[in-house]
Amino acid sequence: MTITRPLPVVAAAVLAVAVSSVALAQRPSRGNAPPQGAPTAPASDSSSMRRGPGAGPASNSVDDIIKRTEAAPSVTHHSISVRGQTINYTATAGMLPMRNEQTNAVEGGMYFVAYTKDGASASTRPITFAFNGGPGSATVWLHLGAFGPKRVKLMPDGSAPPPPYTFEENPNTLLDQTDIVFIDPIGTGYSRAARTDLGTKFWGLDEDLRSVAEFIRPYLTRYDRMGSPKFLAGESYGTTRAAGLSGVLADQGIVFNGVVLLSTVLNFEYLSQVRGNDIAFINFIPTYAATAWYHKKLGADLQKLPVNQVAAMAAQWAGGDYAAALMKGNNLAAAERSAVVDQLARFTGLDKATIEQNDLRIALGTFDSELLKDEHRNVGRLDGRFSAFAPLGGGRFGQAGVGDPSEFAIRNTFTPVLTDYNRRELNYKDEDTYYILGGGIGRWNYPQNQYATVMPNLERAFAKNPFMKLFVAEGYYDAATPYFAVDYTLSHLSIDPTVAKNNITVERFAAGHMMYIDEPSMKKLRADLAKFIDAAVKQ
Repeated sequence: MTITRPLPVVAAAVLAVAVSSVALAQRPSRGNAPPQGAPTAPASDSSSMRRGPGAGPASNSVDDIIKRTEAAPSVTHHSISVRGQTINYTATAGMLPMRNEQTNAVEGGMYFVAYTKDGASASTRPITFAFNGGPGSATVWLHLGAFGPKRVKLMPDGSAPPPPYTFEENPNTLLDQTDIVFIDPIGTGYSRAARTDLGTKFWGLDEDLRSVAEFIRPYLTRYDRMGSPKFLAGESYGTTRAAGLSGVLADQGIVFNGVVLLSTVLNFEYLSQVRGNDIAFINFIPTYAATAWYHKKLGADLQKLPVNQVAAMAAQWAGGDYAAALMKGNNLAAAERSAVVDQLARFTGLDKATIEQNDLRIALGTFDSELLKDEHRNVGRLDGRFSAFAPLGGGRFGQAGVGDPSEFAIRNTFTPVLTDYNRRELNYKDEDTYYILGGGIGRWNYPQNQYATVMPNLERAFAKNPFMKLFVAEGYYDAATPYFAVDYTLSHLSIDPTVAKNNITVERFAAGHMMYIDEPSMKKLRADLAKFIDAAVKQ
């Protein structure tokens, strides 16, 4: 494994029983409240194609889903020039049925878009199953932002151009190396449960893993790809899904050459900033330092250094003196506390009064609203490089009313382009609501009275297939899945040390959660993945 980091001394001592993560998990004590951004009922519409969240119309919904899964997929043919070669490929957009294991009855339909290189041998041509996260997010971001043959046209730094928005050829597509299947889990995109009451069979940590595994297995059989080199690729909660699936499918005898994780969360404890869980506050410090550096809020001695050095210094301090100080709690001496305040102010750019008021533990919401408060701006959570004006009416510094500047800057571009692309390029003429992020799922079921984790699944996958490779991409400015928490997670995997050393690759990017929207970062990511895929297939 190609990373090193100091390990906080509080690692084994910090325990908690409630799950609370940045828009990805919820605390069991609150009765499994819905995750941030989901679900809300769509506006009423007289069209028979409009359906409520994750379900079908009030009548004949099961028949409607059955018809969609039985319908022939839309098949179109295209070509693209990638890295000096012209690739002729076929795009297949359709829906596979989700069946009851006992009765074989159709309980849902899962939408997918597959891109396959024409004339390639299925026995040697790799295939990658890709998905985004949420939970409740369609796979539009990886599809039209990173790996598909077309991408949303953005500015070089990933910001949105003036509308209207459009798509263009993607010079960084994976198609020159692997076929790609983009999957929308039930309740996202066009994928639906056949009835509202069946949604609970799909919406939860384990439920989601079972249903997506049940998509992948029949897809491999139906399209004669069981013998192909196989990869999984996920982003955000999609990394939870990918790591989880690596174990679930290994249990079924389906193993993978490689797993790609972008902006990773495998154990929610390590980024859940709740009282008593100090490890999460520790794990955010390097991200705070990088973000403050980007906005020029650090002292001159740090501002003159490159971001990787600043983040490394913050990580060294966070895993050492800061962790030890938090471990002492109220036993921390006054002089020690003063030193911690000074260093927190140095690495976060926040004023000492704010740090004292928050008992040395800076929650992400506090950091995002305080860092640029003198400019009346909020900092982005998904990408700390983004900021937006904070209207007075939106709560304190606009935090409640504006939301994440990095999210709406990205979401505004992808939403209209996806619909246009599906209809005009893929000839998939569904008039239903395409749920991009939220609105289509119900309450997400997490294990009760413990933090959600898929680390055992990944460990099991490595144990059953020690040839599997793992690629992990991290963003310095990603505060949704801070990279120090990811490093901590990887360093605590219970796997063969030789596998840990040789099979895991970690790359860091001067970007945020969606590092691929930043043009220089995407070029680096594609080059890194080219080496990774080749090595995983040719070993």
